[in-house]
Amino acid sequence: MNPLYTLPVDEPAYSFGFLDEYAKREVRRSILKAICIPGYQTPYASREMPMGRGFGTGGLQLTLALIGPGDTLKVIDQGADDSVNAVNLRHFVELTCPGVDTSEHTAEASLIQSRHRIPERPLEPSQVLVLQVPYPDPLVIVEASESRRKVMHGEGDYSRLLTKLYEDIVQFDEITIAHRYPTRINGHYVIDPSPIPRFDISKLHQSRALTLLGAGREKKIYAVPPYTNAAPLVFDDVPFRVEDFTDDDGHRRPCGRCASRESFLDEIIDDSGTRHWQCSDSDYCNEHLAQADTGERP
Repeated sequence: MNPLYTLPVDEPAYSFGFLDEYAKREVRRSILKAICIPGYQTPYASREMPMGRGFGTGGLQLTLALIGPGDTLKVIDQGADDSVNAVNLRHFVELTCPGVDTSEHTAEASLIQSRHRIPERPLEPSQVLVLQVPYPDPLVIVEASESRRKVMHGEGDYSRLLTKLYEDIVQFDEITIAHRYPTRINGHYVIDPSPIPRFDISKLHQSRALTLLGAGREKKIYAVPPYTNAAPLVFDDVPFRVEDFTDDDGHRRPCGRCASRESFLDEIIDDSGTRHWQCSDSDYCNEHLAQADTGERP
């Protein structure tokens, strides 16, 4: 090995949180701007990370720029703590952030990084939620030019996006967007809220916790500050509808494990072809099940 690349054995091969201090400061400055202008897509110099883009590099950079000794991190993927993406990101943070605890319990975490879900448990003011984002701009489906999209966002011109939603209603009798539903923040900017289900959109509205959204490939950061209005883009005469978990008799399906009737459910088909329904949020399901076993009110 070339001696130039030999590191002293008593020094780590990377700084705390993997990113160098200049990179962290640059990311934090972009975060502050994003918080000051809710919903605005703030550009930043996205760094190369030791994982493929598409595996949450944008959200991970936000997490690494904010985390410090004494923090407790929770990483979830589609509500689960034990998925491959969640486990690998958690392990990476454990390797590069000595002194940081990790937890699978939402209530214990000061920093929560998530892919595709917002936890069922309401977040506290002391917590920060980081959402991974593949495509930050909802206007990309109607306008290919980024410079033109910036003008449209600045003018609050979302007529072409509304036209796209209207075409859905004409063709299918309802808006067919299942996730990444366009959401207006603080009465102005419309954001892509990451691939969360429509069920989770209401959790952004007047949330007590700060929500940060990071897109590594697109090099954008935007935020929903605490106690900020967040409303799905809809028409006055077509109400916003979330995922429907009612059965053929019109009753709300319970979770097959903890019997909750308030959470977002995943459909599971076993080897025999039988359908089961279970909470997407694994921590919420475990907590609800423990409360039921002890006789406490869930």
